[in-house]
Parts: sequence; structure tokens; C-alpha cells
Amino acid sequence: MKLILLSIGLLALAFAGIAIKIWAKKGGRFAGTCASNNPMINEDGAACGLCGAQPDEVCKSDE
Repeated sequence: MKLILLSIGLLALAFAGIAIKIWAKKGGRFAGTCASNNPMINEDGAACGLCGAQPDEVCKSDE
């Protein structure tokens, strides 16, 4: 029972930390959210599906 309560507490702490980070950021956005613009994820060099940026460009979604 202690393990379950500890696990739930740690998960709640993690969610609270993420919520505080979103709340503290201007506009509630994380920096660099173009996941498909990451060359480690996108190995074939295709453009970002969200903003159209190439892997070597900065995310264009903020523009």
C-alpha cells in the first residue's frame, strides 16, 4: 500500500511540475516543440509537419 501511495504521489508531483512550467512560460508554450524537426527523430530529412521547417532550420510556428 505504501508503494502505491508513493507512486501516486510522485506522479502527482510530476504533473504539478509540468503544469507549473506551462503556467510560468509566456503563452504556455514549451520551447522547441517541433518534434518532427528533430534530426534524431526525423532521419529522412523531411520538413516539420507542424510548421514546415527543415531539420537545420528553427521552428517557424512562433512566427
